[in-house]
Amino acid sequence: MTVNRFRLGMVVLPVLLMGLLSGCQSAYFATMEKFGVHKRDILVERVEQARESQQQAKEQFQSALEAFSALTGFDGGELERRYKTLRDQLQASEEQAAQVRERIVAVEQVAAALFDEWQEELDQYKSASLRRSSEQQLRDTRNRCDQLVRSMRRAEQHIEPVLEPLRDQVLYLKHNLNARAVAALRNELEGIQTDVRRLVRELEQAVDEADRFIRQMEPAGQAAK
Repeated sequence: MTVNRFRLGMVVLPVLLMGLLSGCQSAYFATMEKFGVHKRDILVERVEQARESQQQAKEQFQSALEAFSALTGFDGGELERRYKTLRDQLQASEEQAAQVRERIVAVEQVAAALFDEWQEELDQYKSASLRRSSEQQLRDTRNRCDQLVRSMRRAEQHIEPVLEPLRDQVLYLKHNLNARAVAALRNELEGIQTDVRRLVRELEQAVDEADRFIRQMEPAGQAAK
């Protein structure tokens, strides 16, 4: 199943605004159905968005680590400028972390709606063999989706352990911006590097899991549900 991105984009933006204003996911999904965009399509689209946000998070936290490393390596020059760079990288990391969380929730919401609908529609089959086939397909898709969400959640759980020390260091430097204070931060560098590397590995695994899920959904979407 290949989503027509242009068609989907033309429809999604105004309807998404409606969904956000009303706060009603069921109304949003129902409206999208009227435009021929089914929950399966939305699920694939949201997984793609979640994958994108996790890839961006990986790059953002690597940039934050580079800024922290540059600051701890300070040996003269514009200390204020390096501090502001780290502060800005922390803010960007906070925003990216929030987007990662939001997009995981968005995947969970549409997945729950899709699987509930799919389960209910099993009773509409007259053919026992078709029902069994659809039921097996439902189980397989749900299991793949659960595995994907678990991978995304594992990665997300490693974000806060990176943000916490960065927040502390930025706050400390805000009131102690001098060469001695910067030198004291060097003791924290190794721990932050370790946490960022761990986070990057988890994010890469989540991105790979999203890629697999999207590939597996393609042939499933072409079969009759």
